[in-house]
Formats: sequence, C-alpha cells, structure tokens
Amino acid sequence: MKSGSFEVCYTPPVSISRRRFLVQTATVSAGACLFPGSLVSQSPAPAEPGPHLKFPSTPHDRICIASYPFREFITGKDARKDSATPPMDLKDFAAHVKQKFKIDKIEPWSGHFPSTDPKYIEQFRATVDRAQCYIVNMAVDGEMSPYSADRKQRDQALQFSKKWIDIAVAINSPSIRTNMPSASDSAPDLKRTADTLRRVTDYAAEKRVLVNLENDNPVSEDPFFIVSVIEKVSNPWLHALPDFCNTLASAKDPERAYAGVDAMFAHAYSICHVKDAETNKAGALVHVDMPRTFGFMRKHGYPGYMSMEWDRPGDPYEGTESLIATTYKLLG
Repeated sequence: MKSGSFEVCYTPPVSISRRRFLVQTATVSAGACLFPGSLVSQSPAPAEPGPHLKFPSTPHDRICIASYPFREFITGKDARKDSATPPMDLKDFAAHVKQKFKIDKIEPWSGHFPSTDPKYIEQFRATVDRAQCYIVNMAVDGEMSPYSADRKQRDQALQFSKKWIDIAVAINSPSIRTNMPSASDSAPDLKRTADTLRRVTDYAAEKRVLVNLENDNPVSEDPFFIVSVIEKVSNPWLHALPDFCNTLASAKDPERAYAGVDAMFAHAYSICHVKDAETNKAGALVHVDMPRTFGFMRKHGYPGYMSMEWDRPGDPYEGTESLIATTYKLLG
C-alpha cells in the first residue's frame, strides 16, 4: 500500500494475543516492515546495525500533529471543565486531525492516554488504523531521573522507558521520545545518564524502536548535554529530537540556544518539534527565527518528520494551521 510518495506496510488490526507476541519479539527479518502497519519500512538487508527507514519527501507527507497542544480538548487533567462539548478521547485524535488538517500522522503524548491497559491500547491501535492514520512518535514523560545518585530511581527510569517501548510496539509507533527529569540528589551526570540510556536503547534495539531525546528541561535536557549523552551511548537507535523553541525560551544567551538546536539536528533522525514561539517563565513571548532554524534542518540533511507543536497562548487549531503554512513556505 502506498501513501503519498512513501511505502506503507499495512496489516489489519491484530488480536491482543498477537500484540503481546509482537511486544515479546526481539527482531524482525531483513526487508520486513519496522512494524506491521507502520508507515515507514526498513531498507532490505541493511549493511550495518540500526534503523534504515524510508521517509516521505514532500513537506505535506512529512508533517504530523502533536496531541500536546490540544490538551484542553482531550480527556485528561488539563481538559477544559467549562466547555459544553465533552473532551475527546485520545483514540479519536487521529481521525479528528485528519478531518481538521488533512494530515494523517500524529504524535500522541503519554499524558493523554487514559489507560495503558492492553484492552485500551488495542482500541487505540484499532481506531488509528480505521482512520487510515499513522503514529510517527510517542512523547512520554516520566518522573524518575536517569542520572539520580539513587540506583533504584535510575532503574525506575529504565523500567518506565521499557514500558513505553512495549506500548510503541503494540500500537506501531516507530519511536518514542523519553524524557530525562532533573534529580533532586544530583546535578546532571553524564556517566550515569549514559549508563541508563544505554540500557534503554539496548532494549529498544531488540524491539526495533527508536529512542529520541528532546531539549526540554533546561537543567537536565540542555541540548549540548543531550548530544554528549548520545555520543557516549553510541547506539544507532538513540537520536536527538530538536525542539525549535524550548531551549530558546529558557536561555540567557539566544546564540547558544540556536547553536544547541543546530547541534541537535546533527544527531536527529526521525522527528523534530516545530514551534514559532513560546512563553518563558517571566511571561514574555519568545519568538523563533524560523528561516534560521529550518536552515539547520537543511544543513544537516534531516530526513524525518516535523511535528507541529503549537505552544503559546491562542487557539491551537489556528496556531497549528499557521505552523503548517510556515513549514510549507520554508521547505517549498
């Protein structure tokens, strides 16, 4: 089956027993899809270990929509309580996005999953399949730091990421973005972080799931720290997820922030977050130099998806439309 200019390997929704089998399967044969039903496929007989994904070439087919900007409209703790319209369930988000934006790819956030019970995960997968939509990445947020001085906390961070890697297999997401929360007992520590992420990525490689790290938390997810972690782990299944504005919004030195995003794109592979502005802690709106940031993407030959993540005051529907228009303009 084909969608746009890229190959799509598709199978109908499978039973939960089959899904559990997929979670337990460590490898797939050369030339097979990354996952049954996945929107990207492995190149035949890769010459070296690691993902070999085929991405679409047109701007439209490379765009996906993140669920995070629509948190007021999706069931969860951030859903609006004063609306006459009940919030939608996450499993209906893909069809909603396709209707509103004519985009068939989404990036769900872990905070929007009302349950991780296998029954709900099966329902989620089935509704995305019925809408003929695809998941390009899952953004997942845990609470335990991978560099905590407490080994128990680091192990909990590992288990959290493993859980969401298994869910990624079950719903045919080719990747997850795991987070690196700050530790109350330690400053960021490269050795401990790399040790934890090495174990996470080893597990992900067995499941054929990419792991991405995003420049978000200004303390623990500084872009240059992320780059140092990726280089130390040195696993082709671990990559950067450059966010256009997170670092800029918290930076004292904008030039260092842009340099950090540039460095992130040198290690990016499958997903980035497109933003044009964000409100900082002082309440000021910090704007992104969009041509410059898209320039980093072109400079490094970034081939992957661009997730629209409107994260400023205003209507996220109008905001997302404007991000899509800007993306078309700067990549056209």
